[in-house]
Amino acid sequence: MTRGTLRIYLGAAPGVGKTYAMLGEGRRAQERGRDVVVGFVEAHGRARTAELLDGMEVLPRRTMIHRGATFTELDVDGVLARKPKLVLIDELAHTNVPGSANPKRWQDIEEILEAGIEVVTTVNIQHLESLNDVVEQITGVPQRERVPDEVVRRADQIELIDMSPEALRRRMAHGNVYPPERVDAALSNYFRVGNLIALRELALLWLAGKVDDQLDRYRADHGIEGTWEARERVVVALTGGTEGDTLVRRAARIAARSKGADLLAVHVTRSDGLANGGDPASLARQRALVESLGGTYHQVVGDDIPRSLLEFAKGVNATQLVLGASRRGRLAQLLSRGVGVTTTALSGPIDVHMVTHEQVSKGRRPVGSPAALTFRRRAWGWGLALVAVPLLTGALLPVHDHLSLPSEILLFLLMVVAVALVGGMWPALTAAVLGFGLLNWFFTPPLHTLTVADPENLLALVIFVLVAAMVSTVVDKAASRSREAARARADAEVLATLAGHVLRGEAALTSLLARLREVYGLTSVTLLERDGDSWRMVATAGGPPCTSPGVADTDVAVDEDLVLAVRGRLLDAADRQVLEAFAAEAAVALRQQRLREEAERAKPLAEADKMRTALLAAVSHDLRTPLASAKAAVESLRNTEIDWSPSDRSELLATADESLVKLDRLVANLLDMSRLQAGVLGVALVPVALEEVVPRAIDDLGTLRDRIEGDISVDLPEVEADPALLERVLVNLMANAVRYSPPEFPVLVTGSRLGDHIEIRVIDRGPGIPPEAHERVFMPFQRLGDRDNHTGVGLGLALSRGLTEAMGGTLTLEETPGGGLTMIVSLRSAR
Repeated sequence: MTRGTLRIYLGAAPGVGKTYAMLGEGRRAQERGRDVVVGFVEAHGRARTAELLDGMEVLPRRTMIHRGATFTELDVDGVLARKPKLVLIDELAHTNVPGSANPKRWQDIEEILEAGIEVVTTVNIQHLESLNDVVEQITGVPQRERVPDEVVRRADQIELIDMSPEALRRRMAHGNVYPPERVDAALSNYFRVGNLIALRELALLWLAGKVDDQLDRYRADHGIEGTWEARERVVVALTGGTEGDTLVRRAARIAARSKGADLLAVHVTRSDGLANGGDPASLARQRALVESLGGTYHQVVGDDIPRSLLEFAKGVNATQLVLGASRRGRLAQLLSRGVGVTTTALSGPIDVHMVTHEQVSKGRRPVGSPAALTFRRRAWGWGLALVAVPLLTGALLPVHDHLSLPSEILLFLLMVVAVALVGGMWPALTAAVLGFGLLNWFFTPPLHTLTVADPENLLALVIFVLVAAMVSTVVDKAASRSREAARARADAEVLATLAGHVLRGEAALTSLLARLREVYGLTSVTLLERDGDSWRMVATAGGPPCTSPGVADTDVAVDEDLVLAVRGRLLDAADRQVLEAFAAEAAVALRQQRLREEAERAKPLAEADKMRTALLAAVSHDLRTPLASAKAAVESLRNTEIDWSPSDRSELLATADESLVKLDRLVANLLDMSRLQAGVLGVALVPVALEEVVPRAIDDLGTLRDRIEGDISVDLPEVEADPALLERVLVNLMANAVRYSPPEFPVLVTGSRLGDHIEIRVIDRGPGIPPEAHERVFMPFQRLGDRDNHTGVGLGLALSRGLTEAMGGTLTLEETPGGGLTMIVSLRSAR
């Protein structure tokens, strides 16, 4: 069966018109004679959206009951049974009611698509999984309903429903999005202009990425290798030379001229994995520079550098390629065109920028590497060349009459090869020249002269020297490559150790320095930082540490103020390259460490600032309301122009008294919360009988006391608590439970024993709280959902938990069987 197609209307925010556009598309398809049904659409009270439903077939929804409440969901089985050509389903990211066949609506839609039915749906950008944290950072509102990006990316067609922030806010102000009572709160919070601009940009950028994927797929499917300049992409080629920083910054400036341009850096390494003349430390630094400028770093393998560069550039649909001007001398440029000229000739539609720099025409200075052979082997080679060749001559003189000249030349050639294998090229060349002279003097007629009578013998001797030189060169290069490969393998193992250190999360600076000391067998490794005219030790491993770069055996400057100093032995040039990589990582680890320390130092300040901000926002109404009520009652009583009846006077006095009680409770909560935050709350733990505290707490609720049912057994042992604080905790919990519990269901307070603890349960039959929000409700100034913000400052649960923990207890939540929420206060038993 052919899978149905998926079409998604994507919006930056609620209210931009996704559902309206979806219904409009459905009506147009219906007018064209297609079989269209509405699977699930929420009009949200919007009249114009509801009008589009007139005349369309709307499938019945599936009714479900959860926690005593009735919900309606998309009836997937009904859609499959009806099997229309096209079904309209709103809110792709919707979370289904527990008990549904699938937890998410996008999974329902997958089933419908698999049945060959075309689906049109809607989703907002804030519901995409990859953008969830970004949206929360921008708006301050976490999104619980999320959909994987891949689900949206797999859509056959995505259409952006765009609207300017100003137009959307006008729609909201006119009541076309939310009911009038929610408009002011929405405009001043989630729908602020800055939030809407950021969400709009996120939607446009995400959709641009989707369009890029479609374009790449189309070009690949149709075998299009040419560059399509749909977006500027600037590629900069790096060799690892010192000029790389200049090239990166130049390429970044070129990319910055076009809005939304991409910056990519690429380094071509040889296919054999050996060094290509680049400095690994410079490449690491340039990679960090590229990433700091918003670009990406790539490494490709290829022996033909120009073609490898162009293949990469065409593969990423690059429009411009930045190269450094040649560092080779004039003679070298005459002998070959070089990378820059060759790349330019083959670039086709890609613009190539040749950037000058301070290293132009100074010649390539490859990174220094140790000799291919050790000093000991070179010494043995010279010894063989100077001693073994004369010894071979002496050994051949007695049997000269029995050997031909070609045989003697082959024996000398064998000796030259042996010298090359042991000592390398220069001892072998010396042996070849010495052998040539000895062969000429002792074995080539006329003997004991430097002349050669037979031209063929002269040719044989010349060929002997040439073959000896070529063989010794090949052997020396092979030895050099072998040693270079061994060095590369060792460096790779060390860098793999470094990468593993990072991937395992061992970000501690001292751990990194200890790993470096262990790898190279050093006495100490110290990271020094400039402190005015002296040096300060930031971190060290081993001992004794270096106090300044001057006393170190090897030091590497990370930047102007940081130096990595090692003690124990001198490191050669190749080891120094790896040391520079460690130094760069040490600098990163130091920055991360300091950022974490700054974050920890700023965290209390941020929390305090958040607390102050929330307090000012929350108490602005809650302090004024009881004050205003009390003030109005008192002013009315003081008005001598009105003759109040005794009942009116009593009612006004009661209003003033009730308002002042609320104000007193609010101020007490605020003071207790501030004491908890400062750690100066006084707690006096004594044995307390629950059958005495609970009734007092119920009485403190005033008119709400009639909605509380207490069930505390007199047989329960006493608890260790502060009577006043425990009473405050129970009052807050019961008041919160009454606020959210339906009037027909009283709040039940029970007590029970569990081991050496006593548990007090406050049980309500309200809407409950999702498990993922259990901890969030204990944060100060927090309320769940879109409830009325004029019912209190949201300190009750936060304060209750703080007071309970101050008494050595715990306050937890659990779901009430059958629906609702149960608050559990657990305190130690006094016996």
